[in-house]
Amino acid sequence: MTFVPERGAWRPEAIPGKLIVLRRHRGENLKAFIRWYSDPEVARLTRYQDGPLSPDEIQRFFYGRIMGADFLAMAIHIRETDRLIGTCAFSQLDGDNGSSLFHITIGERDAWGHGYGTEATGLMVAHAFTRLAIHRVALSVFEFNPRAIGAYERCGFIEEGRARDAIFRDGRYWDEIHMSILADEWEARQTKR
Repeated sequence: MTFVPERGAWRPEAIPGKLIVLRRHRGENLKAFIRWYSDPEVARLTRYQDGPLSPDEIQRFFYGRIMGADFLAMAIHIRETDRLIGTCAFSQLDGDNGSSLFHITIGERDAWGHGYGTEATGLMVAHAFTRLAIHRVALSVFEFNPRAIGAYERCGFIEEGRARDAIFRDGRYWDEIHMSILADEWEARQTKR
């Protein structure tokens, strides 16, 4: 089966939630990306390399991927204040197999632990299964990021494997955890609500 998204569904202008609104990125969001991905703790949680990205690397990433045609990247805004706090995206869309990879970063540290990442993940997964006709959404997360793992589990992601000792951080090796959710699993969760 070949993936055929609903016309206009691939790049929606906005996806509203209760706590947040996902919006298409704009050029001025680069300033926030430079701040986020220069933060050593954000880099520790999101990168294989030890240390933050340089401003030039961040700019190339932003314009090449976030604003590029091959990523469905959305800015995460707090609904009440419209404050930009993070980014989430689908990449590596495989039309033949109906699958995609999911990525998320809450870049503003004071926004961690408030449920914004969980809601953003849920909104993107719902968009994937209801508007894009995707069958499988997958992601990878480092074992030392329990907050993210918990958010993914709350959204229905299931651990499907590990790359053992894949990353060296904080003086030791950690696993990279591979998780996914399938369309029928997501649908079953919706009927239970």
